[in-house]
Amino acid sequence: QVQLVESGGGLVQPGGSLRLSCAASGITFRLYAMGWYRQAPGKQRELVAGISSGGSRNYADSVKGRFTISRDNAKNTVYLQMNSLKPEDTAVYYCNAKSASAYWGQGTQVTVSS
Repeated sequence: QVQLVESGGGLVQPGGSLRLSCAASGITFRLYAMGWYRQAPGKQRELVAGISSGGSRNYADSVKGRFTISRDNAKNTVYLQMNSLKPEDTAVYYCNAKSASAYWGQGTQVTVSS
């Protein structure tokens, strides 16, 4: 059974930081491309950041220079370090694992507000 479990969301003030974690089980983690997506109310889910099995990274333009994605294959975990958070970053953040199949986590809420 594949499970992706996100953690680390919460309420933070503008300019603050959060680190999201996604722990994977039931897959050969090192073979999967991992990604973080987000969905704000009334909007479509969008890719925030991705990291390939080989470690190549890509980011949405809106988060470049503020967010960093990383992975620890020994811990089967992918991270999203989010700095200089803005109110428009408020959304539910989802972890995604993709290889021949794709899997999603349940999501974690991030709210940026004063």
